[in-house]
Amino acid sequence: MEILDLTRISTDPDVGTFGVLKWRDQAAPFALSLEDPDKDNERNVSCIPDGIYQCFPFKSPTHGPTFMVGEVPNRTFILFHRGNTHINTQGCILIGESYHFLNEIPSIASSAKGFAEFWQRAHSLAAFQLDIRWA
Repeated sequence: MEILDLTRISTDPDVGTFGVLKWRDQAAPFALSLEDPDKDNERNVSCIPDGIYQCFPFKSPTHGPTFMVGEVPNRTFILFHRGNTHINTQGCILIGESYHFLNEIPSIASSAKGFAEFWQRAHSLAAFQLDIRWA
């Protein structure tokens, strides 16, 4: 089974949790991530706990075809999708290409491009594992 590593590298309670995404069989990361800050796994406002999760294809009415992170305790509908700041996450995982400031708020940029790179590899998978850890 394919494994996607999300390595968290920085967090701030006001702006979110930043990370790097890399398919385990590739040497280099392909994108960056942004999640909500850690708020004890609270729905819609927290990043999910570190661990290994199964991800499955999902067609979101809001975000279109994507993947959902499954088996997160007390949580559902955690998706990978486009967005720039933690305000866009609602408990999900945003994918982008670079870090920058949007209206003086730390954020990620080129989200459509980052998501396209994710989707290019993931779209044909029946599932993959997501391994979330701190650097």
